[in-house]
Amino acid sequence: MKTPISVMLADDHAVVRSGLRRLLEQNDNIKVVAEAESGKQAYHLFGDTTPDVLVMDISMPGIGGLEALRRIIHRYNSAKVVIFSMHESATFAVQALTSGAISYVAKSSEAQDLIQAIVSAAEGISYLNPILSEKIDLQTLSEKNPIQKLTSREFGIFRLLAEGKTVDNISTLLNIGKKTVANHQTILKQKLGITSPVELVRLAIKHGLIES
Repeated sequence: MKTPISVMLADDHAVVRSGLRRLLEQNDNIKVVAEAESGKQAYHLFGDTTPDVLVMDISMPGIGGLEALRRIIHRYNSAKVVIFSMHESATFAVQALTSGAISYVAKSSEAQDLIQAIVSAAEGISYLNPILSEKIDLQTLSEKNPIQKLTSREFGIFRLLAEGKTVDNISTLLNIGKKTVANHQTILKQKLGITSPVELVRLAIKHGLIES
């Protein structure tokens, strides 16, 4: 008998995790072996459980999914991470994929998309549904998106700044020095060609990272 794909779920909503577990375990080939309610917990649990695939949300308390992804891939470079997010923006998808996620699935997608992404990830194959794939292609062809020049750490700090977080807030959330955050803030202004917090927020809204 074939060994089921071991999956870890990381989402801050218990109801979402419960629904996902029921959905996935209808498939005899998938077994949920662990759950995490934050990016930090996902990072720590990953090493203990070593699942075949981690299914993780982006928007979670604390360090969040993208920073957790960055840390997990840095420590476990063979980790297979499927980002499962409410964000349908191509900018989020590109950032997740360049940060090491093997697949990106929007929560509005069909259930079969997530199952296909997990099965493909276990085999080391990336999966994007055709709609999201087309969005990414169109963005790449139609415009130069300066946000794509950011590293995963810079992108995370950019999002937090756009959400109104202060340097002190970000320093505490990411457990890094205030000077480091301030240095990243300076680099962001240079890379993105912005000079004020208002311009930063406008850019984030333009690319679907926050709502207006």
